[in-house]
This record gives sequence, C-alpha cells and structure tokens, in this order.
Amino acid sequence: MERPKFNVRVYGILINDRQEVLLSDEEEHGKQFIKFPGGGLELGEGLIDGLKREFIEECDLSIEILKHFYTTDFFIESAFGGGQLISIYYLVKPLQEINFKISKYEYDFGGQTGSSKQCFRFVPLEALQNESVTFPVDQHVVKLLKSNYL
Repeated sequence: MERPKFNVRVYGILINDRQEVLLSDEEEHGKQFIKFPGGGLELGEGLIDGLKREFIEECDLSIEILKHFYTTDFFIESAFGGGQLISIYYLVKPLQEINFKISKYEYDFGGQTGSSKQCFRFVPLEALQNESVTFPVDQHVVKLLKSNYL
C-alpha cells in the first residue's frame, strides 16, 4: 500500500505600519502566481525554523513570529507535486529594515533570468481581494484577514 503524501507549507503574513500586507509575485517554469511569502517545509525542520529560513532565502529578511493565524482546515490537493496540502500561516514582523526591492506592480521581474523569478509588493489590506492571490488557501486567508483587520 502506498503511503499518503502530504505537502506541508508555511507562510508569513507581514503587515506594515501602513496596514499593507506583503505579497510575493513568482514565476516557476513558465507559470506565474501570487502568494504570501513562504514555502515548503523541509524534512526534519520545524514550522517556525522553516518560515524563518524561507524569509531569509526569499528576501534576506530576519523575522519574528508573532502568532499563529491559520492552518488549512479543508482538503485541497497540492499544486506542487500532488498529495494533500497543509498550509500554516503566521503573523510575522521584520527584525530589521526591509532592504529588498518593493515593486509597484505585479510580476515586476525586471532583468531576472532563469526558470524561477520573484518580486515583492505591499498591498493595502483594504484593497486586498481574493483575486489578489492565486491559490485557494491563500484566498481563504485573504477573507480571514479582511474580517479580522478591517
């Protein structure tokens, strides 16, 4: 019997003092998508360490985890490699000044080459919509954010 496959992912919700949330615009192998910063947990890694690693890898930013926000509570198949997706979201704050480029528009990859591209944008919470992000669990988190913070 084949073992069940799970894809565990961890994401950070960073809201700045202007009530804007950080989004990551990405392109992988020709597919574009918008999500919260974060990604897949590595074998042997805890959730908090995984999220801190993802923020360092993606945007060279040290973060503090403020509190758990949401864990997927419905079945959804992973868009990355199949299996059941389990996504965990934490509210986070930066421990240093943000030094990476903040784009003004979607998919502002300006000069990036290769099959993997990424840029970041701050979007006002009040302007955030389900369509602002690509994946169904992120869209659910957008609804929760809007109901909790607006």
